[in-house]
Amino acid sequence: MYSFINIIGLSLGIAAFIIISLYVSYEKSYDTFEGSDTVYRVYMDYMKGDKFEDGDAQTYNLSGPTLQKEFPEVIDNVRLYRLDKVTFVDKEKIIEQPNGALVDASYFDIFNTKLLKGNSNNFNKPNNIVLSESLAQKLFGNEDPLSKTVSLFYGSKVLLKVVGVMPDMAETTHMKLNYLMSFETLETWDALKSQAKLNWNQNNFFSYIKVNKKINFEDLQQKITSTDIENDPDERHNIEPLTDIHLYSDKPYEAEANGSSSRVKFLTVIAIIILILSWLNYVNLSTVKSLERSREVGIRKVAGAQRSQLILQSLVESVCLFFIALIIAIILVIIFLPIFNSFVGKSLVLGMSNIESLIPFTGLMLLGSLLAGFYPALVLSNFSPLKALKGKLVTSSSKLNIRKGLIAVQFFATIILIVGTLVVAKQINFLKEQPIGVELSQVLALKGEILEAIPDSLIMTKSKVFENELKKLSYVEGVARSKTYPGDGYDNLSSTVGIKYPNGKENDKDVFYIYQASPNYFDVLGIQFVAGKTYKEIPKGGLRTIVLNEKFAEQMGYSNPEDIVNKQVVFWDVSWTVTGVMKNYHHFGLKTKIEPLIVFKDESFENVLVKLNASSGSVAGMQNSLEEIETLYKSVFPNSTLNYTFLDKKFEIQYTEDKKFGIAFQIFTVLAIFIAALGLFGLTSYMCLQRRKEIGIRKVTGASIFQILKLLNRDFILLVVFALIIAIPVAWCIMNHWLQEFAYRTELSWWIFAIAAITTLCIALITVSFQSVKAATENPVNSLRTE
Repeated sequence: MYSFINIIGLSLGIAAFIIISLYVSYEKSYDTFEGSDTVYRVYMDYMKGDKFEDGDAQTYNLSGPTLQKEFPEVIDNVRLYRLDKVTFVDKEKIIEQPNGALVDASYFDIFNTKLLKGNSNNFNKPNNIVLSESLAQKLFGNEDPLSKTVSLFYGSKVLLKVVGVMPDMAETTHMKLNYLMSFETLETWDALKSQAKLNWNQNNFFSYIKVNKKINFEDLQQKITSTDIENDPDERHNIEPLTDIHLYSDKPYEAEANGSSSRVKFLTVIAIIILILSWLNYVNLSTVKSLERSREVGIRKVAGAQRSQLILQSLVESVCLFFIALIIAIILVIIFLPIFNSFVGKSLVLGMSNIESLIPFTGLMLLGSLLAGFYPALVLSNFSPLKALKGKLVTSSSKLNIRKGLIAVQFFATIILIVGTLVVAKQINFLKEQPIGVELSQVLALKGEILEAIPDSLIMTKSKVFENELKKLSYVEGVARSKTYPGDGYDNLSSTVGIKYPNGKENDKDVFYIYQASPNYFDVLGIQFVAGKTYKEIPKGGLRTIVLNEKFAEQMGYSNPEDIVNKQVVFWDVSWTVTGVMKNYHHFGLKTKIEPLIVFKDESFENVLVKLNASSGSVAGMQNSLEEIETLYKSVFPNSTLNYTFLDKKFEIQYTEDKKFGIAFQIFTVLAIFIAALGLFGLTSYMCLQRRKEIGIRKVTGASIFQILKLLNRDFILLVVFALIIAIPVAWCIMNHWLQEFAYRTELSWWIFAIAAITTLCIALITVSFQSVKAATENPVNSLRTE
């Protein structure tokens, strides 16, 4: 039985360690390619108060070229202007494709991208495009795409010539691109011509630099941050290693949601804890098993076996048991890795490359198993032959205390994991349930792409027709237009510094975020006003009007929002009249603090927000409503595509990675509890066996089953209580540190620790009682028949 428990415990521990190692390796492999250690991303720092803080991930189109010109360490640079979603049209095919960019030709060298077809030397001309292999297949099938033309729609139409095909980008990159257009296309594309001008005004570009291999990162970073290349004392350029972006960067205007170094560290610690728990089980149970082999050892010693030979034999057995456990662990990984992938949304694979990378870990685990097997080997080899052959070996109290101490360590770790699981679940639920200040349920965001050349004036006329027709639908409560909406992130927001307040004072320290919306936008989303009201139509020749949030008013020094209504603020060299102050709401989610927001009226047709009533709540009703809305849109814009998203679902996407982390935490916590329970079960079995005759005598002298259970369980329960006393403050410190990552966080409630304590005590009591009840109910005749 002890060997079986040992193998199961080790197998589970090694399997968990391998799976978590694969996950950690996957997360750390982002943006790693030949030469990636010499590539850095440029980003902005902004002055806040009296010091610089991390600003935007996007920079100016002058940033990269200027850094290369000013610093000899920089040998190349590349600029990317990212496009979220565009529509490709080729003959009868209409393909909507997310994630592409306009890039300098240097991209291929800096990011070590080799073309499957074509030549990157032909790239740097207007209206040239390189397609990913999968996109080329969608557009052209098995035909050779080179030199073919394709139409692309993004605000306006542009004809592009295919000059190359690149491999599909790996999942482990912080910016997955399906196509690359030449940067020179900006100059000829009507929709984006304004971005082509070199200036320090529009920071809508991702910039990367390649440096000499011999440079020191900290020295170059210091030189760049201390040089004001854009002649603005309130902002500066900074750099970060390309390979650090995924785990260590979480700035506004990131290309995609990045990972988290803290999540990786937590899971790494869990992997180590689980492995140590399985080793501790091995030490405990191997020592117990050695007592069963005392007569065998006695005979070997009488026969002339040396102590070193007995130790070597025990270590060889440990190695054999480890490799058996390793084989079982690999089988378990193969079976359960797809299930784990489905939980965490990753594509982890145990292939040859992974196995090679796990060789050092396997060596470490083998070394650990040898060390774990060394103590039982010493115990085994130290038996007195005479006592061993007479069966009179008695475990000393010091050795028993060591084994009990190991059990306490196991439950110390288990308690911390249980507390961690409860805190993570509570924080995720807190983020999900916390009021955000807007009503997103049953609100639909529609976004269309018109696939024909239509004058802007006609688009506006038709869009109003579509809006009016929507309002006539029985299940539509309201319709509004906006550039962005809560949960849409930073991509469709503008930002500015240098706002002049009504008192004439200029704030050039803080960043303010700006977006456009129709006047009824606030009603559709249920955004409340604390002062004033929404803006009205702009009178001819009159001042433009805006709505601010409470955060903005606070930063201007207005404790009473009413005091700022009908006052003027100046930004973008335009004077704006404040018509209202809206109540603070979480535009970016609860992971970041509420930022100062400005909303102004605009007739753009970026997103149409549709508030649906309860009549469309059923699945069938919702499907019919969506079909009718799409039919209506197609009747107004026949040659077009239409996409939609539900705002509440979109808002929750930002918590996806936290939910996945919570699931992974739960899975491995349950596994750690099981391994700890296995060890406790094995030790309890041994203790009951050791005290079998004592139990028999106590029963004969009148002890009740309850008294015997109390006798057997007391020591183990005290161990758990001791582990609780030590573990709870440690768990509080660890989880409190983790919660500091969130701008809005739950409390470390007392009941979390109470549940952890009760759960641990129950697990220990059930595990111990399983064996102790069996021992307490045994007929004393069986244990005393030889006395």
